[in-house]
Amino acid sequence: MKFKVIYNPEFYNDIVEAVDWYNEKQPGLGERLFKVVKLQTAKLSGSALHYAVRYDDVRCLNIEKFPYLIHFRVDEAHETVKIEAMFHTSRDPKIWDKLID
Repeated sequence: MKFKVIYNPEFYNDIVEAVDWYNEKQPGLGERLFKVVKLQTAKLSGSALHYAVRYDDVRCLNIEKFPYLIHFRVDEAHETVKIEAMFHTSRDPKIWDKLID
């Protein structure tokens, strides 16, 4: 099944923040992160159901070569994947609880 991928506007803020941070540390590294995120999120269209539900109805995708998880939801009835957020793996997961309340 192919899903339409949609994005929570907060997801874009997460990407911009991470890209800026990595570019400060090493020029061009932020762009590498962006390319990896773009490629991996596009693949969710055909593979979203391959990821296990971690909590509630949220699934997570590990970003290759970077310490981030993309949190997303699948709505099979509407054939959509909604990408909610990108979290650094060292962040307190309770932050996510506050966002979904």
